[in-house]
Amino acid sequence: MPRVSASSTTHRPSGGARVFADDQGRLWSAAHTGEAIVFACISDGRQSGRAIAVDLVSLDDSVGDEILRAWLSAAPRIGTLP
Repeated sequence: MPRVSASSTTHRPSGGARVFADDQGRLWSAAHTGEAIVFACISDGRQSGRAIAVDLVSLDDSVGDEILRAWLSAAPRIGTLP
């Protein structure tokens, strides 16, 4: 699979979600739910979703890919509770 440069990929699909590449070249979507950012890996289904609470009005262009990557690395994995 070809690697995607982390700095060259920023897309805005419908619905306001953002698509960006992490440091390893995987593509992630970031969706703002009002109180949190929910991340889903769209290029590797083996990666579990993640979410992090943020104080943000909207996920607009003022939020750069570097910030999204930092939030992604800080966000805990979404899973089932035991």
